[in-house]
Amino acid sequence: MVGVCLPFFSRHIPALRPDKDLFILVKAFASGVILATGYMHVMPDSFDCLTSECLPENPWRKFPFTTFVAMLSAILTLMVDSYAMSYYRKRNLPANEPKTIDENKKNVNLETQDIGHCHGEDLFKLDGDNATQLLRYRVVAQVLELGIVVHSVVIGLSMGASDNPCTIRPLVAALCFHQLFEGMGLGGCILQAEYAIRTKAIMVLFFSATTPLGIAMGLGLSNVYSENSPTALIVVGVLNACSAGLLNYMALVDLLASDFMGMKLQKSMKLQTWAYIAVLLGAGGMSLMAKWA
Repeated sequence: MVGVCLPFFSRHIPALRPDKDLFILVKAFASGVILATGYMHVMPDSFDCLTSECLPENPWRKFPFTTFVAMLSAILTLMVDSYAMSYYRKRNLPANEPKTIDENKKNVNLETQDIGHCHGEDLFKLDGDNATQLLRYRVVAQVLELGIVVHSVVIGLSMGASDNPCTIRPLVAALCFHQLFEGMGLGGCILQAEYAIRTKAIMVLFFSATTPLGIAMGLGLSNVYSENSPTALIVVGVLNACSAGLLNYMALVDLLASDFMGMKLQKSMKLQTWAYIAVLLGAGGMSLMAKWA
């Protein structure tokens, strides 16, 4: 909750506003954490589950189900991304939206323009480019939250059902680290999406409550839930593979590529270099955590 709420205080901390360099660097660091979470934590866990000795050799160890499911998940995420964007665009933008806009408006950077608190019908007040960008931020925030929530429930379930302190202690440290910075990345996306207070509160609650909910479910099911049962291995393995594909897609396409190909970073090689360093620090720190959890 601390991580996801931090970006919302940017009004009181000018350096953390979305149009400032520090916000870009923090978001790059958080994106690196999300990327490493998918590649270094979630995907290896899926491999462990779906290639376990407790599952029949054929087909589970004859075919790389983890990477296959992760690939399908990434494609499905692209589809959701694309269809959601088309749906919201048709729903929220005027049918007679002009195909061209004034050249001066084309040169306005959305990040430095005061678009106010745009909620629902206020999208009609924005020109085509700005409204499209705002819709894009909203779709990214929703899809990213979906991926993080799935992963959070699964890892919480495994943690709650575990009775091994040697497993739980490092897992708590890794969870605190990556959930904090995942939250900051998600909070930044929610901030840029300019949601209403109620919607922000709901998204914050879902993100903050899913891991504790998973832990509570794991505790409640600990007597009947066996981590090594074939059903549990398959369900957890497939869900982790789905989450890995989604997180990797979101981190690379919707967060990193979107920012690094954006005008703010393209105009400044120095800022771009610092952003790459931030990404490597985030990914490196999260990768190091894989040694213990």
